[in-house]
Formats: sequence, C-alpha cells, structure tokens
Amino acid sequence: MILVTGATGFVGQALCAELSRREIGYRPVSRVPRPDFIAIWAMDRNTDWSDALAGVDTVMHLAARVHVMNESAADPLAAFRAVNVDATANLARQAAAAGVKRFVFLSSIKVNGEETAAGKPFRASDVPHPQDAYGRSKLEAEEALLAISAETGMEVLIIRPPLVYGPGVKANFASLMKWAARPFPWPFGAVRNRRSLVYVGNLVDFMLLCASHPAVGNRVFLVSDDEDLSIGQLIAKLSSATGRKAWMLPVPPALLEGIAALMGRRAAAQRLLGSLQVDIGETRAVTGWSPPYSVEEGLTATVAGAGTKAR
Repeated sequence: MILVTGATGFVGQALCAELSRREIGYRPVSRVPRPDFIAIWAMDRNTDWSDALAGVDTVMHLAARVHVMNESAADPLAAFRAVNVDATANLARQAAAAGVKRFVFLSSIKVNGEETAAGKPFRASDVPHPQDAYGRSKLEAEEALLAISAETGMEVLIIRPPLVYGPGVKANFASLMKWAARPFPWPFGAVRNRRSLVYVGNLVDFMLLCASHPAVGNRVFLVSDDEDLSIGQLIAKLSSATGRKAWMLPVPPALLEGIAALMGRRAAAQRLLGSLQVDIGETRAVTGWSPPYSVEEGLTATVAGAGTKAR
C-alpha cells in the first residue's frame, strides 16, 4: 500500500491516476473530506498520521508549501519550515515507527540553486546552494529525512525535479502557453540558454520506479526529460502544438536583460534568459530509467489539456 500526500495537487493527481491505471494499491490524502481519501486537516509537527499509515509500506510525500512568486508571509522561511521541514519530519518519524519501508520525498532542483553556467549542469552530488526560503526549506527537509533514515533504517529516496509541466499546469507555464498561441513576435531568436524541464508523466513514471527499485534507497536523484531547450525552442514547440509557427526576432540577450533591469524585472528575465540544466546521467546509471515521453509528446499533451489553440 502506498500513501500519497498532496494527492489533490498537480503532480499528486497525475500520480494517483497512474497508480489507478497500473492497479497499484494506494491511499490518497487530502486536507478536505473527499470520497476514498484520508482527510488530514492540517500538516504540522503535531499531525497524527496513525490511521493514514496503517498497512502502508511506502510513502510518497508530495504535500508542501510551494514556491510562490508574490510572497505574503511576514517570515517566509518560518512559514516554509513549518510545512516543508517540521511536518515532513513528523510524518517520516511516524512512518518509520509504523513499519514503512521506503519514504519517497519530492524535493526541488532549487536545492541545488537557481542557475547553471554553460556546460555545467547540476548533479545530485553537487554541494547544495539554495537561494531562497523555499529551496532552503527543501534542503532542510532532505537533511532531516536522511537523519531519520540513519536512526530508524527506513529507506529515504529524494527526487529533485526542475520545472514540472503537463495537463493542468498553472502559473507562468500556463501563461506562456496562452501567449504561444498568438501571432506574437518573440524577441528570443538570439537567446542560447538551456533549461531542463520534466513532463509530469515522466516524473510520475520515475517516482513509481523508485517505489519498488531495489537499489535506490538513501539517495538523491535528479530527473528531467533529458532534452534541454532554449526559451525560443520552448516557445516554438508550444506554438507548434497549438498549430501556429512562432516568429522569433534576434534581439541581443544583453539588451533584453538591460530592459528588464530598467523595468525592475531582473528576476523574471533570469527565469526566461538564464540556464538551468540538470544531469540525469547518474539517475540513468543507477536505475536504468529513461523518460518514456519525449518533450514533443509532453508539450502536445499539455497544450491539449489546456484546450489552447492558435489565435
């Protein structure tokens, strides 16, 4: 039996759907009552997980306070720690006491950092370098889990994905899809950045492999589609999926960065123009895993799920 926290979230819904498709027994957790769900009203250091953990041998912990663009908490790090660190450690300790054999934790590539230099992708063995409160809280959760594993013998497996996309994706990626469907001239023809993404179907496939693979305990894995894209290539592929050809203007990246700085949008420019690559060579070598879906398949499914068409 697999316990899935965060079962109503973007990745959680895809995971539960795949568990059902493969006829694997699972128990989803929700913060509000739903048919066939375990209701956990609040996740903190005091949550009682005893009923949810009964008969469970694997926990897939996806629930988290996620990264937000417009932070409103007075103390963001404390808010992230309360859910991502304290609540996670509480669940893990109770899971170990209940006899759970493996704890799969969905972390974030933000533990490694925000940007990579050319030809130097992040690797799982890199020294962590989180840059914001969310990334620091994920790193602290990883450290707490590995300490609990050392104390109890419960296997802990940590997955750090980059940006996850797929049907139902929201926030910036959803906005980008809408713009890609329009006859809009994009100024990214001269941008040569590289960014790793992971289609939710690929992420879920890897998570399920991790639930049963004999050689993955107490390790950190990076995961991606294994095909990195520039911002121009991503927009072109999204436009193609909507039935439109993207029009790219070769504006120098330095000019784009300068305009963004003048507008006070330096961070937004970094997300568009900077590189963030992950090396999944170790993931392949240890597990034998390869992404079952290509980038084109993932983007096509994402656009179709959003009902986005050319305008």
